[in-house]
Amino acid sequence: MSEADSNALGLAKKDYAGAKSTLCLGCGHDQITREIIEAAFHSGVDPFNVVKTSGIGCSSKTPAYFIAQGYGINSVHGRMPSVATGANCANRHLVTLGVSGDGDTASIGMGQFCHAVRRNTDMVYIVENNGVYGLTKGQFSATSEKGVRKKGGDVNEFAEIDLCAVAVELGCGFVARSFSGDAKQMVALIRAAIQHEGFALIDCISPCVTFNNLSDSPRGFDWLREHNLKLHEVGFVPEYEAQSVDQIPGKTLRVDMPDGSYISLSALDESIHDPTDIQAARRVLERDRLDKGHVYTGLIYYNPKSEPLHEVLHLGDKPLSLLDESELRPGRQAFDGILQAYT
Repeated sequence: MSEADSNALGLAKKDYAGAKSTLCLGCGHDQITREIIEAAFHSGVDPFNVVKTSGIGCSSKTPAYFIAQGYGINSVHGRMPSVATGANCANRHLVTLGVSGDGDTASIGMGQFCHAVRRNTDMVYIVENNGVYGLTKGQFSATSEKGVRKKGGDVNEFAEIDLCAVAVELGCGFVARSFSGDAKQMVALIRAAIQHEGFALIDCISPCVTFNNLSDSPRGFDWLREHNLKLHEVGFVPEYEAQSVDQIPGKTLRVDMPDGSYISLSALDESIHDPTDIQAARRVLERDRLDKGHVYTGLIYYNPKSEPLHEVLHLGDKPLSLLDESELRPGRQAFDGILQAYT
């Protein structure tokens, strides 16, 4: 990554900061906040062109901690996807970034989540997934694995919901899982998700240091550092920085980028996961479900040809808020055509 003091817009990293966090010291959510700031800075996102949406819970407080100049909307519990869909339809040029939790998404907001995926709303949807309801003192959430115990000694008796598996089956064109402690992977995934047209899910395991950080917990920092299996090394290169290189199988090649940064490329063999293969994505998710000793992270599925909601609805290029009366009110001929369509 570049160590430059400013990005393509001439902005410093501090221009993407927000308020001081009020979350517990060491919370995985604060790591994700830093990774969002890093990704937005390096991607050259205009801070005034960002919509931040969230619901209720510890995770839903985090949009206050990044990109202060963006438009922030804290919605009713579980209803963030509808608010984000409305914002995206009103102005397709805004970067719509939703932050939710495993309770906000997989419980009360499950229906909203499913329909946002199904409609392919053009947004980045980050789930800060810690397996507990941190704001209400640590009850198990719907994503917590069956049989795990928490700090108080209770054992979860119910099977977990895999949000990545749900998204793949609903036709989501960008599905990824990551770990808040892996900044390199998370930053690359967020940058790629911002670039993707359509719904982009990043299910990020984010340990709760207060209620769910036991050494043997699959949501704890120590366990994740030891048992995290990366599907591949993830990097992101925007189109305007694309380079052509000759790669040698089995060798790592350094490629210098126009902004002074560089990336390292390694040729991969056929055994490496192919995220464009939906059957491979299903197999990975099944292995992840059965393999209780590891968690698989990386880009699970990617379909660059998925049709985003604004194209399905034939929304114009001009934001709805900027349309004047002459554009909003149909003329007599157009109105007659509308009436004829109903006869």
